[in-house]
Amino acid sequence: MPNLKKIAKLFTLTGFKIGLVLTLLSLLLFAISPTFLEMVEKKAYDLHFLSRGRIAPGSEVVIVAIDEKSVDQLGRWPWPRTRIAELVDRLGSYGAKVIAFDIVFSEPDYSSGSVVLKELRAKVADPRARAALDQASREADNDSRLAEALKRNGNGVLGYFFFEDQDLVKHRRNSGAAPDYQLATRFTSIRYLDKDAASPHLSRGVAMDQNIPQLAAAAAGFGYFNVNPDTDGTVRWASLAKQFGDDVYPHISLEAVRQYLGAQQLILNVAPYGVDSIQIGNRTIATDEQGRLLINFRGPAQTFAHYPVVDVLNGVVPADALKDKIVLIGATAIGIYDVRVTPYSEAFPGIEINANIIDNLLRNDAITRPDWVGAFDVLAIIVLGLLLSLVLARFSPLMATTLAFAMLLGYAALIELIFVKWRIWLSAVYPGMTMVLVFAGVVTFRIVTEERKKKEIKEAFSHYVSPALVHDLMKDPGKLVLGGEERRLSVLFSDIRGFTTISEGLAPQVLVKLMNDYLTPMTDIVLKHGGTVDKYMGDAIMAFWGAPVWQEDHPQRACAAALEMLERLAVLQKDWAERGIPHLDIGVGLSTGKLTVGNMGSAIRFDYTVMGDAVNLGSRLEGMNKEYGTRIIVPKFTYEDVKDAFVLRQLDCIRVKGKNIPIKIYELMAPATGGDHLREVAATFEEGLQAYFARDWDQAVVQFTKTLAILPGDGPASVFMERVKNLRLQPPPADWDGVYVMTKK
Repeated sequence: MPNLKKIAKLFTLTGFKIGLVLTLLSLLLFAISPTFLEMVEKKAYDLHFLSRGRIAPGSEVVIVAIDEKSVDQLGRWPWPRTRIAELVDRLGSYGAKVIAFDIVFSEPDYSSGSVVLKELRAKVADPRARAALDQASREADNDSRLAEALKRNGNGVLGYFFFEDQDLVKHRRNSGAAPDYQLATRFTSIRYLDKDAASPHLSRGVAMDQNIPQLAAAAAGFGYFNVNPDTDGTVRWASLAKQFGDDVYPHISLEAVRQYLGAQQLILNVAPYGVDSIQIGNRTIATDEQGRLLINFRGPAQTFAHYPVVDVLNGVVPADALKDKIVLIGATAIGIYDVRVTPYSEAFPGIEINANIIDNLLRNDAITRPDWVGAFDVLAIIVLGLLLSLVLARFSPLMATTLAFAMLLGYAALIELIFVKWRIWLSAVYPGMTMVLVFAGVVTFRIVTEERKKKEIKEAFSHYVSPALVHDLMKDPGKLVLGGEERRLSVLFSDIRGFTTISEGLAPQVLVKLMNDYLTPMTDIVLKHGGTVDKYMGDAIMAFWGAPVWQEDHPQRACAAALEMLERLAVLQKDWAERGIPHLDIGVGLSTGKLTVGNMGSAIRFDYTVMGDAVNLGSRLEGMNKEYGTRIIVPKFTYEDVKDAFVLRQLDCIRVKGKNIPIKIYELMAPATGGDHLREVAATFEEGLQAYFARDWDQAVVQFTKTLAILPGDGPASVFMERVKNLRLQPPPADWDGVYVMTKK
């Protein structure tokens, strides 16, 4: 049996176990890497750039842009190759070190006159005419002019484009022709760092959109300008190497840097896991296993220096702005430029992506995602998940929530710091998701279990105290300590008249049922009006209003409860009469005043109760009902609060035992609405009472007699008729103030 208990305890759910299960679930999701979460991870990665903001790029790269200004002044794109040749020569005069074209010249310049002359030559038979046409064609050949400019300057890097989908190639006009890529720059070699290293898995081109041979022969180098976005369409990676046929080719950014550094070699270093790095002369660039670079974007568009083509041609660009620079030539004008999505923008010029890549290569500061990142992510998931499970299970909800948010924000700040300072991309989604799952799961579990416990406690305590008190204690169990506070409250005492005598004549079983039949509805009435049943004293009930939850109208609530108790008693009396049970009646005393309320007793056992003079007064007023033949008596303190809501009449001015200051007492008769008959009784009686205090015995008798005529058998009128009779026989002293002195409690 003990073993079974241990096994059962092992499978009993706790907050920590819930957190542990959710942490394991996060690890499973991390291993599976659902597409949706990977997309979220990438978007979280993009936020690193937005949070970090712009950083200044190096000065080695500038962009000469085919922008709106240039198009407006030089005509629409494409321009004649003579214009491009003029630009190359002008850049040469500025001292540009490398000129890289984010443009492919895949077709001859059809605006050139040489095309027409060549077509005419084909139709002419005369040798001298053909020779003349050849000479004229060469002089009018725009492509030749550009080729000559490229040769003169010797620093031009031409771009080209790889098709990676055979279906796209089928729709190309020249798809049937074998591509001529013999002049394209290749990697010098592939170096295997380990004997077990296999050929790397690089992205592969299936066809090439290349430059015409005439221009290709004049270029100093070549590079493809393909940019492969992630599945969400955002560019984050740069593929620095692509395979085409049996050879590997560099990205235009890589070739531009090689030319800039004057390096002779481009070497692809391969390890067993794939590409390890790329070597440019003596410089080594770390990549991922597919030869990709994680671009460290410097900022939004226009972060790099831009100069319009027209300004370069007109010579208005500062003399040192292009000297010894890598100049990228490409379009930024709306409608003709290559629009890309990056972490900074959904409309980012493709040429500026190349500028970012070149700057990364020159500074060797690309973002990295080292091999150990996977292990770090797993460790972060485990540590954060278990730590948060312990925190949530042990601390108060407020403290646990605060710590959970602090952990989440702390982890976000940590990975942002690592990204900015060391340029390392750590996972944000999986550890963050773990914390959110654990928080939601454990808090939900605690809410469900604690609410269940609260419900059990509430059901148990509600049999004894006000639901309001139970609710208050559920919110703040710390109130279950000894001590109290001073408040102005209302207290009620009720007692069955002559109960001791009646109970002696009843069988025990009948007596118990009688008490249950009486106390249950009376308690319900107190609770219905928001009161707290303090205690039962045999047949007596003590209750109070205004605590533990404050009620601005606590005197009205107490009075309404007292009157409803009498109404309910009338129904019970009929039932008891039918069962042969003697007639039972009650008296009620109400009092309002400052009381001490709280948990009182011993450290082991205590009650939530009230203490103070108002309690003692309420108890005494309950007993005075027998003196006046009334059923509910309240003091002046309560009267002032409820006089507009109920019908009351002053009964007397009394001095209670142990007190020197007299107080006025009143009978609570009925609610203000529908009490016209009783209001007349009250008015008539109070006129008699004023005559009584003035020693006008005759007038007092007249008014009390009228009262009895309106309400036959009225107890207070009968009592004062007897007092007047006695005072006539034995007149009071000269200093008599009419105050009745209570000689017993």
